[in-house]
Amino acid sequence: MDYISTRGSAPALDFENVTLTGLAADGGLYVPREWPRFTPEEIEALAGLPYAELATRIMRPFVGESLTAERLRQISEEAYGRFAHRAVTPLKQLDERHWLLELFHGPTLAFKDVALQLLGRLFEEFLSRRNERLTIVGATSGDTGSAAIDAVAGRENIDIFMLHPKGRVSDVQRRQMTTVIAPNVYNIAIDGSFDDAQAMVKRMFGDPALTNTFRIGAVNSINWARLMAQVVYYFAAA
Repeated sequence: MDYISTRGSAPALDFENVTLTGLAADGGLYVPREWPRFTPEEIEALAGLPYAELATRIMRPFVGESLTAERLRQISEEAYGRFAHRAVTPLKQLDERHWLLELFHGPTLAFKDVALQLLGRLFEEFLSRRNERLTIVGATSGDTGSAAIDAVAGRENIDIFMLHPKGRVSDVQRRQMTTVIAPNVYNIAIDGSFDDAQAMVKRMFGDPALTNTFRIGAVNSINWARLMAQVVYYFAAA
């Protein structure tokens, strides 16, 4: 599976490299060159599978040769084994017509746990085989920061710097971010809004002097692997 930038001038990458890269060098977003297709029979066979197995089957075409099916399954089982509900993203019936997909059973109670618990393990997997270090830079209004920090705290070869607007996140989320005892976690409160923090992050990714010196990665929605993981719960609900 090849990934190309939405702006068209960055080099094509495989899944491993696109996971570690985040934003493309030309400022675009990496997306698959071709979209996988499931037959009606393949979709029907997904019904009733445990969430980790469902995730493995949905994500396998996107991963390509970067991971074996068995290793992807192991990573999925580790990521979703921490959720408080065995179904991971249970669907609750409210009445005869309405259903609710619950995405708050992860360790930080945010829907972003569904993707970031997996992403943290993918980072560690790919970095260990390269013997490289990754610096994650992100901006948050609260839930992304908490979920990302929980996902990578204490993991090998990863540092995370998370920017949040001072005084503009909930007290619970501020504590989730700032009370983690891990040597690879750095919290930065900025004067300004979330948009200001996000603009700082985008400028860093667009600065060749920085990106040529450090390997920096993203956990915001500019990272394809995060979007890929979120596709799974739509299949689960369907």
